[in-house]
Amino acid sequence: MAEAKSAVAVTNGTKRLADAVRAAKIAAAQRTDIVVDIREADRARLEMFVDELQPIMDAVPADDELFDFSLSSGSQPRFWIDATAHVMMGRDRRTYRFVRETRLGRVTLAESPELRFVIDRVTDYIAERIVERDKALAVFDGLGTRLAQPERPTPTLTAPVSLSSEDPMRLPERPRSTDFVIALSWLMIGVVVGVGILMAIAAARGTSLFG
Repeated sequence: MAEAKSAVAVTNGTKRLADAVRAAKIAAAQRTDIVVDIREADRARLEMFVDELQPIMDAVPADDELFDFSLSSGSQPRFWIDATAHVMMGRDRRTYRFVRETRLGRVTLAESPELRFVIDRVTDYIAERIVERDKALAVFDGLGTRLAQPERPTPTLTAPVSLSSEDPMRLPERPRSTDFVIALSWLMIGVVVGVGILMAIAAARGTSLFG
């Protein structure tokens, strides 16, 4: 237990020392106009920004290629969030500027001397990029299409009906009244045809069938 408390005390002491060094760099830059001191002051402020953002960066998987958390040096120190967005110091050396490089030029996403305000905007930006990436991947995984189209039931095959000679298919029997009507119809047709033939023969001989 004593060793754990000692380790925590050493860690806190190291952090306070680092903060004190950064504060000294910033104060020195404010007293002079030397370019090197100003650049070191900007880097010191950005390091303070990185310390505050560290819990958010730790939540992002280390192998996530979408983000590139890195602090670059040069004439204008920058802390890069990804390939297009970064945080830099304003001209007054006190304001944090969160900007993004686009095809149409640089776009300012947040700007404030309040460290916590810019940290919150960067956190929102990281969350939005993750959601956008997940939506883009969802277009190609086909999951939504498969869920939107339910599976069609597979038709079941039934055994064919076998017709044997022993059990032939029987037609329904006609009633006897139908047969009688049919016979009577044919009889009437025969009578009409016969009368017509006799009348034609009588007319040909010049005699009357009924005279």
